[in-house]
Amino acid sequence: MRAREVLRELLRSGVGRGGIGLLLLLLAGSAYVLVTYPLDFGTSRWNNPTVWADNPKAVPPAWVNLWRSEPHVEHRVFTAREPDQVVQTATGRMAVYRFPITYPYREPPMFLSITLGEVTYVRRPPVISVSLRRPDGRVVRLYRHMPRGPRPGEEPPFHRYHETPLRVRLSADATAVAAVRAFLESEFGVQVSEQALVERMEQALFGTPVSGEALRFEPLTGDYEVIIQVAFADADDRLGLVRFVLGGAVFGLMGTDAVGRDLAQGLLFGLPVALLIGVSVSTLSTAIGATLGMLSGYAGGRTDLIIQRLADVVANVPVLPLLIFLLFIIGSHLALIVLILVAFSWPGLTISVRSMVLQMRTGQLVEAIRSLGASRKRILFRHLLPQVAPYVLAQLIFTTPSAILAEAGLSFLGLGDPSIPTWGQILEHGFRTGGVYVGYWWWVVPPGLLIMLTALAFMLLALGLEPVINPRLREAP
Repeated sequence: MRAREVLRELLRSGVGRGGIGLLLLLLAGSAYVLVTYPLDFGTSRWNNPTVWADNPKAVPPAWVNLWRSEPHVEHRVFTAREPDQVVQTATGRMAVYRFPITYPYREPPMFLSITLGEVTYVRRPPVISVSLRRPDGRVVRLYRHMPRGPRPGEEPPFHRYHETPLRVRLSADATAVAAVRAFLESEFGVQVSEQALVERMEQALFGTPVSGEALRFEPLTGDYEVIIQVAFADADDRLGLVRFVLGGAVFGLMGTDAVGRDLAQGLLFGLPVALLIGVSVSTLSTAIGATLGMLSGYAGGRTDLIIQRLADVVANVPVLPLLIFLLFIIGSHLALIVLILVAFSWPGLTISVRSMVLQMRTGQLVEAIRSLGASRKRILFRHLLPQVAPYVLAQLIFTTPSAILAEAGLSFLGLGDPSIPTWGQILEHGFRTGGVYVGYWWWVVPPGLLIMLTALAFMLLALGLEPVINPRLREAP
């Protein structure tokens, strides 16, 4: 059958249409990743803790709030490159950054942090102060910072925090704790030690003290505003990056892991990796198996004996212990995993194709073609290959999910390539860090579902191709 006829046969059945639809969805997701993600995503982002420093650790997806009567605090990041207001002063100018926050939650945020970057000054370092205006009109002076002055021999303009921005977790900063302690004492007459306040910083900032209980706070909902003031001495002084993070108890589409990594990004990047592994292993192993099977069945004699004994040996090698041994000796590399899977995936197809070619070799068609002087190569690829092609195609599709599951199993055992995030690695990390046992379902269920969905797409395609392999199953047009 021609490719157009195969496609028509696939679209005729419901399972075929479902398989094509799922495959197109997977291909679209892979194309999006290839266009938008860097090729070194694993090393430059996924395994780089500084990228995820502003994310909460091990929190569920934001959509869990849909069925909660009292929603969790959503994670929010406020970033500014330019100030909202610039005021001229007697000593220079004052740049003001404002981040309004509507806070309807009955629980405090998990943490508060501020990031400052790309500071440039000519004579004197700028003075940076951070305040929080509460719904009750009170203002908390949270933080005050002055970048380092000129080093000996350093020429202006002076640059600070360009390569590595300054990140301060206000919830744990000693200056901020002392400022909140002074605020509670002056505004509410509450005296509390700084050591006891460290664990309740967010409650104190987003609540009011309960009378008679110094360490208990009633949530204060309403409109807050973070105000960041930067006092510059010269007109050429500037602050290029200001970021304020309100650490939430829910995050994004798929939540985060114990490191704070966005699981949605890891799961999405794992999609083209899974397809690459499945398609590469299935294509190479199918090509090797089909070629050797056709050659073995048609040539016969010593060639047949050698190929079949080799297939028997390879088919009976315990693959998993060998994989573990080789990966420990050589190292965990994705290319090595693919090569090993290819090397041990071809014998079954070789034996099946050989039995089919043995029957075709003695048929009248092959005998007539041979009597006309056709070469062995022509007989194999022009007359025998088209007859075994539907079966080989079905086996190629069946092998793809098997290869994806094999790589996921190796990664789950800790033998995957650590430089490339895969679904199996995400599962392994969830089990290794105890996420399964403490109920972090968003860490283990999505990668398992994606593996199952990918396998289902290829299984539906294989079922849709059954009428192509067996003409008796074809429906009348």
